[in-house]
Amino acid sequence: MACKGGADGLTETQTQQKELEEKVKVILQAFASGSAHHHSLLLELWRLEHAGFCLKGLTQLGPSFCVLDANRPWLCFWILHSLALLGEQIDVELGFHVVDFLSRCEDPRGGYGGGPGQMPHLATTYAAVFSLVTIGGDHALASIKRERILDFLLQMKDPSGGFRMHKNGEIDVRGCYTAIAVAHILDLLLPPVIAGVAEYISSCQTHEGGIGGEPGAEAHGGYTYCGLAALVLINQAHHLDLPALLNWAVFRQGNVEGGFQGRVNKLVDGCYSFWQGGIFPLLQMLPEQLLLHGTVKRHDEDTISPMNELNTSAECSRMASVSAASLFRAIKDGRSKHVIYEIDEGCPPQGSSSDYTNFLADYKRCPLFNTQALQGYILLCCQVLEGGLRDKPGKARDYYHTCYCLSGLSIAQFSLARSLSALPLPSSVLGPFDNLLSATHPLCNVVLDKYYDANRFFSSTSPQ
Repeated sequence: MACKGGADGLTETQTQQKELEEKVKVILQAFASGSAHHHSLLLELWRLEHAGFCLKGLTQLGPSFCVLDANRPWLCFWILHSLALLGEQIDVELGFHVVDFLSRCEDPRGGYGGGPGQMPHLATTYAAVFSLVTIGGDHALASIKRERILDFLLQMKDPSGGFRMHKNGEIDVRGCYTAIAVAHILDLLLPPVIAGVAEYISSCQTHEGGIGGEPGAEAHGGYTYCGLAALVLINQAHHLDLPALLNWAVFRQGNVEGGFQGRVNKLVDGCYSFWQGGIFPLLQMLPEQLLLHGTVKRHDEDTISPMNELNTSAECSRMASVSAASLFRAIKDGRSKHVIYEIDEGCPPQGSSSDYTNFLADYKRCPLFNTQALQGYILLCCQVLEGGLRDKPGKARDYYHTCYCLSGLSIAQFSLARSLSALPLPSSVLGPFDNLLSATHPLCNVVLDKYYDANRFFSSTSPQ
């Protein structure tokens, strides 16, 4: 069925896109016309306001949040992870209260529900487990009943290789990711859990290159992240057509806005700063041969070129041409250039069973998207003065978008670092260097120190 056009001949989608671009251009125009001091102020991350917004939500929520009654572990995760990214610690007593609450959400047969007494669900199990990992410490980590979690994961396992989200529930790529991520952090990646996952996820990759929620569905940023991350966690990313996935993902970044859209012909949304932006560090970690149809030509050049100055020339400042891509130029380095050549016989085959987790210590190539433009969108268009972050200009703040805008900001800031644990150069952090967040692990979206603490804790204990 053809889309109905308006009086100006534009479809509803085109009209919404035009309206959003105009809103963003007003913000970028005001930014571009200011002084250097003005730029510094506008690009500041409002840490105290965001932390205050999050801390308030962890202790008291208004009656409007009753619609999220089945998502209470998610509220814990969104808030706790946001605070961790901001470098904020919650006090011990509050941490104990959260652990106690999440324990009440645990089902006696395994898994966590959306609230006390609710049916266990893979999504809220992921949220509860990674909330406890983010709190950290023996008390929080020991509260996770690993043997029960394993039983629950196996109960949700489907013969297709995928996972049901809950008993008799839907099977989709979210289920694969949440199950595999939980099994990974709890050291439960056993053969029965992994079996068939790669085949199921690869069946969800579309002709576009991205991954849909289930076979035959449209490619979507959230599902593409989930599918790729799950396969990297089980060392089977070679089951995907990775060049096609990369090609799809890079074109989801808006030229005018700098943020990411979740699907073709959709508006950018701050949450995709992570769901789409988080795809690229995973691809950066993989062997080059998996991303290319042939070998890679390396160019001799300076390790990192100087950051381009903000382009505030008269040409750029004109309303018609101002955009995030023109104001915030991508930073380049000399690690790898994606030039396609004939396949080198010496390259490992695409189906190689290399252990990709061996590559997770280092980024093998330069950022694959414009990290500066993404930071610009988050800082200029998604921050709310009273604290919290939002989808886009004109929308209200919420904890979900606060979490994933900050997660995406961290990903962008660290994308030029040479390893997960290395600090980025000041030039890769847009605005004051005080904007630098804690690094988040791109496979699990939990801050690095908490990830490694949990990894040590669970690898040294047996399920019980």
